[in-house]
Amino acid sequence: MDVRFREVDPFNCWIWLRFAHPPGQGERGYVETAFDSWFFLGKLGGFNAENLQAHEEGADLSWMAYDGDGAEQAMPALMHNMGPFDYQGEWGRCWVDLGTSDALALDVLINTLRQLDRDVVEIEELVIGGVNDDWPVEEQDSALFPLFGDGAEASDR
Repeated sequence: MDVRFREVDPFNCWIWLRFAHPPGQGERGYVETAFDSWFFLGKLGGFNAENLQAHEEGADLSWMAYDGDGAEQAMPALMHNMGPFDYQGEWGRCWVDLGTSDALALDVLINTLRQLDRDVVEIEELVIGGVNDDWPVEEQDSALFPLFGDGAEASDR
């Protein structure tokens, strides 16, 4: 599976998957479950690189002293929203508002999709950000910071 990044706007990010063949219902179920699970962890603040105490401890976690106060002082890192997964031929896409979650979220998603590629459905390419010229995107109504297309200034909102 090739992984490419294009221009990434964390509040308006499209994630594109190109499969080896159009995925069937079962394969779609696995992909969508992976994205839903990833999003729920992000919505609950799971991708906060400011608080990776067990990771930073190293290999021996026995009797590790967890710093609850330090965890409380970490800035929240929450995903805001995710749209439904769409398919067109061998392409699939999903819109997400990554909010204040850290880039750790994208690493977790990439690792998950790499394993899905090995075990379930052949994913030829994962593209994070940007748009595909042959599949236009619409502005997402559920975006936290939509474009100001109605003439109102940001200060009016």
